[in-house]
Amino acid sequence: MSDLSPLWTSEDAALATHGSSPENWQASGVSIDSRTVEQGDLFVPISGLNFDGHDFIANALERGAVAAMAAKAVDGDAPILSVADTFEALNDLGRAGRDRSRAKVIAVTGSVGKTGVKEALGQLLSGQGSTSYSRGSFNNHFGVPLSLARLPKSAEYAIFELGMNHAGELIPLSQMVRPLVAIITTVEPAHIEFFSSVEDIAHAKAEIFQGLEKGGTAILNRDNAYFDLLSDAAMAAGAGKVIGFGAHEDAQFKLVDFVLGPEGSTVEASFDGYRFTYKLAMAGLHWVKNSLAVLAAVQAVGADVFAAARAFADIKPPKGRGQRHRLSVEGGIIDLIDDSYNASPVSIAAALEVLAQAEPGPSGRRIAALGDMRELGEQSPDLHRAIAPEIEAAGVDLVFAAGPEMKHMCDALPEDVSKTHAENSADLIQPLFDEIKPGDVVLVKGSAGSQMGKIVDALLELLASPQINSEDRHAL
Repeated sequence: MSDLSPLWTSEDAALATHGSSPENWQASGVSIDSRTVEQGDLFVPISGLNFDGHDFIANALERGAVAAMAAKAVDGDAPILSVADTFEALNDLGRAGRDRSRAKVIAVTGSVGKTGVKEALGQLLSGQGSTSYSRGSFNNHFGVPLSLARLPKSAEYAIFELGMNHAGELIPLSQMVRPLVAIITTVEPAHIEFFSSVEDIAHAKAEIFQGLEKGGTAILNRDNAYFDLLSDAAMAAGAGKVIGFGAHEDAQFKLVDFVLGPEGSTVEASFDGYRFTYKLAMAGLHWVKNSLAVLAAVQAVGADVFAAARAFADIKPPKGRGQRHRLSVEGGIIDLIDDSYNASPVSIAAALEVLAQAEPGPSGRRIAALGDMRELGEQSPDLHRAIAPEIEAAGVDLVFAAGPEMKHMCDALPEDVSKTHAENSADLIQPLFDEIKPGDVVLVKGSAGSQMGKIVDALLELLASPQINSEDRHAL
């Protein structure tokens, strides 16, 4: 049954934020971006270095916001929730949203895979009860309180993604979310620019346990080198249980066997003496392992593990994280693998494994379009060069690379590997478009800052007539 009560009344919001609102209103949502305001939202203007969100209050109200927060005088007679500081008020609203919630809360972090795990959990638990989960990657000091402020009072389950690239950032986020279950997908050299070692990254990821409810559950990658460090940190913070997932013999959610396919996998797993098999509609060994973390969390919040496992066959990867498209070109079809949202050494290796599993059509080729991996510091040249042998092992036929760091990778490739390098992603669009032909499989991947999504958008636009999604493959 849907919750028909308002998300926030003027009275509740004023009490939560220590503010005042002379007019009565009821909000069904909360937004911090006037461009995406929906009918019934409370608009919270956030200010940055180069803009003041108060300047967009009128736009937000025109789009349907019922009221707006403000920390200064606002022209007109719009419904205003007056507060001392809008950012602090957003945090207060988020904390109040968490305080009143009876949902079983799950928080997800990790060097890679956290968004996919959060999305899968959100979709699977939605089939078993009222579930709230943050859309996109709302995982920072703005996104987390915003997601908490949007948490419906009726939610039975809630999933939050927590991100970081510096030590100390996870503590306030986790203490705000107060998860019953905390997942760390893995620890790898992502954001290594800001840390002296991968072990320091592990310590920073362990900060998620600072907000864990006493007696809560930590779910950790049993195959990761930092499992013991993370497990010790969880128990020291008051966790009641640590659940390991993976192929390790001591994993509670254990990977028994698997068969990888070009667009998904079959997984055999065990836990608590049960042995079961399920199918994934997402390709790659990384998804095989992360699916165990998802099922461990389902079990930890008391939901039906086996129903969730069966439903996994219908879960598709999010946009930019392995989403697949089949696009018509003159004479046939190309497959596009959109993994453009972000990149790290381990996630590029995983994406190349997926590309290796892909089956090109007749005369088709495997093509990798790769953008710079960011925030790798002094290790960046070596880590980019290390991609070259992985490209060879994946049987990639053509390489398109964007950015100064990917030049190191290009230089490390053998002379007989066809490669094209450009300074930015936009300059790769036309060379790639000129090259692709029917039967090709194209992987696009890079850190968010390398803007490889531009290539995906351009290909979808250029080849959009007609466009065939991967779920329609068997209808062809």
